[in-house]
Amino acid sequence: MQIHVVKSKIHRVKVTGADLNYIGSITIDEDLMDAANIIQGEKVQIVNNNNGERLETYAIPGPRNSGEITLNGAAARRVAPGDVLILITYAIMELEEAKVFKPALVFPEEETNLLR
Repeated sequence: MQIHVVKSKIHRVKVTGADLNYIGSITIDEDLMDAANIIQGEKVQIVNNNNGERLETYAIPGPRNSGEITLNGAAARRVAPGDVLILITYAIMELEEAKVFKPALVFPEEETNLLR
């Protein structure tokens, strides 16, 4: 049996931008992506703590050490700069593997989105 499990989580980052005219995705500071083991193009679930919205898109790397968290395309309508988000990725694993798997949990500075 295979199950979906949390692969990584970036907890409580602030939206720094919303670009409606971009083709789509979420731009994430590449340092945060590395810390959470998120790769370019990977599906990301976005949970908006300010308005309860949940959506899915894919990750693209932003400039390192920038703290950038920008929602692009249609997703830009579901956030406002300053909103606090949780970013989650999932993996499919065999049950026994999932029992011992440890997800990457990242808790950046909430004001700057930078790693501590």
